[in-house]
Amino acid sequence: MTQRYVIIGNGPAGATAAETIRRLDSAADVEIVGDEGVPFYSRPGLAYLLNGTVPEKLLFSRSDREYASLGVRRTVGRVSRIEPTHHRVVVADGRTLAYDRLLIAVGARALRPDLPGIDLDGVVTLDKLEDARRIIRLARSARQACVVGGGITALELAEGLAARRVETHYLMRGERYWASVLDPRESELVEGRLAEEDIQVHRGVEVRAVIGHRGRVAAVELQDGSILPCELLAVAVGIQPRVELAREAGLETGRGVWTDPMLQTSDPDVFAAGDVAEVLDPVTGRRVCDSLWSSANDQGRAAGASLCGAGTPYQRPAPLNVTRIGGITTTLIGSIGGGGREDDLVSLARGDSGAWRERLDAFAVVADSGADQLRLLLGTDRITGAVVMGDQTLSRPLQHLIRERVDISAVRDRLAEHPGDLGKLVDTLGPGLGAR
Repeated sequence: MTQRYVIIGNGPAGATAAETIRRLDSAADVEIVGDEGVPFYSRPGLAYLLNGTVPEKLLFSRSDREYASLGVRRTVGRVSRIEPTHHRVVVADGRTLAYDRLLIAVGARALRPDLPGIDLDGVVTLDKLEDARRIIRLARSARQACVVGGGITALELAEGLAARRVETHYLMRGERYWASVLDPRESELVEGRLAEEDIQVHRGVEVRAVIGHRGRVAAVELQDGSILPCELLAVAVGIQPRVELAREAGLETGRGVWTDPMLQTSDPDVFAAGDVAEVLDPVTGRRVCDSLWSSANDQGRAAGASLCGAGTPYQRPAPLNVTRIGGITTTLIGSIGGGGREDDLVSLARGDSGAWRERLDAFAVVADSGADQLRLLLGTDRITGAVVMGDQTLSRPLQHLIRERVDISAVRDRLAEHPGDLGKLVDTLGPGLGAR
């Protein structure tokens, strides 16, 4: 009999799972249902839409026509509930979709801090394309904006608003940017770029309340009682996996939807992947959430195979993100932080991984050449993490060395003394590695 697969969520995990299912089961009935009325698009690309460097049309990377050519249907609608006993999902407009296997890939939503006035018109988050469109509309008439939060999304918002000629104030609770992930020099590089973009950084400040006038944001009140006028307040204090559907369906949940290493939930015919999933890592025995585009793709492929009965346990790779932070192209791989919590974040930020805050049993070595910086975390016989800021020549080799756990024993002492020599040593670690 033809297998019926339903995927809730048209993000990277859902789209990649659909492609994997079609590759493994040419006769399957595959349907993706999502609540956005637009085709699949790049969530990381929203930063470039905000700052005006990429037009909206270039964000769309999988058209409905491409889905149709794969034999995948895309249905627009909000799923109101999952009924595992009846093997069906119910859409808000009353439609029902029957399934043999179901994938929950609904992602996560941006959190808002619990502050007086947080629901005023002009308070924005950056979750999806419609949010970016709204921010662009509001920026046309805003003279001054405040951005609150930590991580990459906060900077995307600050830089996007500044690029649209809005006087932008970035409010940090801590004394430097993203202190749990970046080292002091890396934070300094980012903050220096923000100053060059005329973004005013306020350190050690906290918002007490949002002040409104006629239902719209007019200012923020800080904990010291001072008032900072603004017509737009952008918040990026973390994300929350969208667990409501799974929880109401009786599935086991924690911070996210609990899965085993096959991405299977507590119901054998229901799987989860992407930002919504809290995956059991077979190496550490802990359940973990990642909010990375690369992780969502990896989990989508693994879940698609598991849905078809052809999966193998998901081996969580070292978390990876290649992005721009403060205008500096930056690669973050593996365990790179010094532990501790991030004061500006309630939980994980979008585009973030809890593993970045870990240092494991390793020590840091740094090669600093002005605007370019390379930081390696060296373990006993491998590189456990790396930050590459500016020149990205070594980014691809490092991704391979860390994700494949390549033994560096032969060159570890030299790297410890001269980390900048990594470029000369990559072929020692693997033929042709330098060209990756």
